[in-house]
Amino acid sequence: MSHNLNIDKLDLQIISEMMSNAEISYADLGKKLFVSGGTIHVRMKKLQELGIVKGTRLHVDLKMIGYDVIAFIGIFLEKSSMYDAVAKELRKMPEIVRLNYTTGGWSMFAEIICKDISSLRRVLHDELQKIKGIERTETFISLEESFTRTINVVE
Repeated sequence: MSHNLNIDKLDLQIISEMMSNAEISYADLGKKLFVSGGTIHVRMKKLQELGIVKGTRLHVDLKMIGYDVIAFIGIFLEKSSMYDAVAKELRKMPEIVRLNYTTGGWSMFAEIICKDISSLRRVLHDELQKIKGIERTETFISLEESFTRTINVVE
């Protein structure tokens, strides 16, 4: 079904339910899916061992705790062969929360979260622009996140 990982419809149902509510107990999820809580536990352990499930995360409204700026940065590299070295340096910057290697105009596309515009300026000017291999960047500041969602993994 899914790249020879030996997962079935029940596994996908578990993933789907847990993606929408990671706080649900295995017992309650078992009732919802008509299996035992123990079955859910065994399946979750298997999904973790396969590397499909990589833990759970707390969803926090960052604006409520003072992180007011979300920006996206298109990064142009001097040479695409510099991707690994640049990505290694970008990983050291805690403000960068997501990084993708892309096709199209940019070589890389990053999401960055900062407390304010001064912090964003510091990251862009004092840190990002000094990384060897970065030719230039384009920054886009998010005015509002309209929605975010997960995909439906159950066919």
